[in-house]
Amino acid sequence: MAILGVVVNPTAGKGRAEGEGAKVPALLRARGHEVIDLSAPDLAGAHTSARQAVVDGVDALIVAGGDGMTHLGVNVVAGTTLPLGIIPLGTGNDVARILGLPRHNLEAAVGAIERALAEGPRVIDAVRVTDTAHSMSEWYAGVLSAGFDAAVNAKANRLTWPRGGSVYVRALFQEITRYRPYGFEIDIDGELAWQSAAALVAVANGSDIGGGMHIAPDASLDDGQLDVVIGGPISTATLLTVFPRVYRGTHISHPAVTVLRGREVTVRARPDLGLTPPDAHTDGERVGPLPLSCRCEPGALRVLAAQP
Repeated sequence: MAILGVVVNPTAGKGRAEGEGAKVPALLRARGHEVIDLSAPDLAGAHTSARQAVVDGVDALIVAGGDGMTHLGVNVVAGTTLPLGIIPLGTGNDVARILGLPRHNLEAAVGAIERALAEGPRVIDAVRVTDTAHSMSEWYAGVLSAGFDAAVNAKANRLTWPRGGSVYVRALFQEITRYRPYGFEIDIDGELAWQSAAALVAVANGSDIGGGMHIAPDASLDDGQLDVVIGGPISTATLLTVFPRVYRGTHISHPAVTVLRGREVTVRARPDLGLTPPDAHTDGERVGPLPLSCRCEPGALRVLAAQP
């Protein structure tokens, strides 16, 4: 059986995961695995203990919680050969959804991890995002949001109800009243690709944000490319028409939406063209203000999920 480092976030899903998350170490031990509990009172402490476990040697790192815990796990194991297992207990669970993992079902999630341990991990791309002005560097697996989508994400993270993906719908309608186009400049693979006002910019390795919004429906986790979805410039009325289509992925056929592709993408704010964009989010977590550069690193992440 495997030696598993396990990190549980008891606050995932606005507290709903506290009871379920606490069961994870015991369940894994009952299935015969050796478990090293790496949980901590906060994400910073969990990140530190998880990194130490990698140094000490485990067969896999398992995170239980929402997108924040997945983000923590990605940043611990990306660029290494250590596989990441995800037990999705949070609100959005977007990376888990893209990977086809069981959500809010402990037995099924553990079963998926065990099958992948036996058959071998799935190898996918990961994205390194950097801010050269402050020497910041971190990884993400899903989507970087910059614009209205990031504002909705930030609002949803502050709301305490409703539970589940519906919190993003509530956040959307609250933020729409404040919407004004943002100013962006985008380079793709070293060339200027976009310079205008826009509602949103998403730099996508995976397809989903916000608890199931298919922001980049054609994005693939293992093609070595990023899909850059740009909405705008559009009015509030058009945004109200286009944004709900994100749930079906049909927004990309709207004439106001542009999809570009490349391996390396830099997004800058252009206050002369529109409002300054809000802080960007990756995999549901705040990463910081623009400018940011995103580089797809093929095969940089191993996940305990079924092969595509």
